[in-house]
Amino acid sequence: MQTADDILSVARERGQDGSLPYAGAMTPTEAHDLLVANPRVRIIDVRTTAERDWIGRVLVAEPQHLAVQWTLYPGGAPNPDFISQLGQVAATDDVLLFLCRSGVRSRHAAKAATEQGYVHCFDILEGFEGNKDSQGHRKTVGGWCYAGLPWSGA
Repeated sequence: MQTADDILSVARERGQDGSLPYAGAMTPTEAHDLLVANPRVRIIDVRTTAERDWIGRVLVAEPQHLAVQWTLYPGGAPNPDFISQLGQVAATDDVLLFLCRSGVRSRHAAKAATEQGYVHCFDILEGFEGNKDSQGHRKTVGGWCYAGLPWSGA
C-alpha cells in the first residue's frame, strides 16, 4: 500500500497534468488507501440521498464518510445550499475526496468547493458505480464497487 503522501502526490500530479481546477484526482483504490492511511481525510458523497439509499454507500468510518448532495432528488435541481452544507461538515483545510456515481458531479463539486476556499479537493475518478457497460449496466466497468472496495448495497 502506498503512503498517504505518495497517494496525494500522484493525485496532485494528475491535477497539474490535466489542468484541473481543483487539487487533483485519484482512483477509487487510491482514495480507499488514503482513507485507511489518514483518518482525518473525508470522503464527500455528493450523490442524492435516494442514490445512497437505493444503490449503496461506501463503507468507511462514519466521521470520514459525509454526504452533501450536489443535486436534489427528485428532479435533479442543483442544491443551492451545497457550500453551506459542506461548511457544516468540513473545514477549508481538510483533505476532501468527492464521490458521485460516475465521476461527473464530483468534479463539479470539487471545483465549486475549491472556488470557495477549500484547498485540498480531489475527485474520485470513475465514481461509485463507474460508467455503463455495453449492456447499460453499471458496476462492471469501473468505480468503487468494481474495484472491490468496501460498500453496502441497498
